[in-house]
Amino acid sequence: MNLSVTAAFGWLVPGGAYLLARRYLQFAVTLALVGCATAAGMALHGANLWPQAGELQGLDGFTAGMAQAGALARVLAGGPYLLARLCDYSRTFLSGQTHEFGTTLLVLAGLFNLLALADGLQLRKAKQA
Repeated sequence: MNLSVTAAFGWLVPGGAYLLARRYLQFAVTLALVGCATAAGMALHGANLWPQAGELQGLDGFTAGMAQAGALARVLAGGPYLLARLCDYSRTFLSGQTHEFGTTLLVLAGLFNLLALADGLQLRKAKQA
C-alpha cells in the first residue's frame, strides 16, 4: 500500500495508520482519544468552522493567522471533524459561553490524530527498511 493511501486513511480514520500496521491496541486508544476529545469539544460548543473575514476584522495579522491555524488544526481530526460538519454541527468562530474549552478540545483532537498519523507512518517506514 502506498504512502499517500496510508496517510489519507490515517487522517480519515483516527489511528488508521496503526490499523494498517496491525497495531490494534494503539489504533483503539487513538480512536477513543480523538473521538472523545471531538465529542467533548462539540458538547462544549467549540468553534468548528473556519473563521470568516468579518470575525477576523480588526485583528492584527499574527492573531488572524493563529485563528486560521487553529481552524486547520481542527480539520486534522479527520473523520470526526467531517462527521460533525456532516451532522450540521456548525458553530461560528466565536460562539457559546464555553467555546474556549470546546475549541481547545477540538484542536487537541486534530493534533492527537496528526501525532498518531506521523507515528504510524514512521512505523511503516521502519517496517519496510
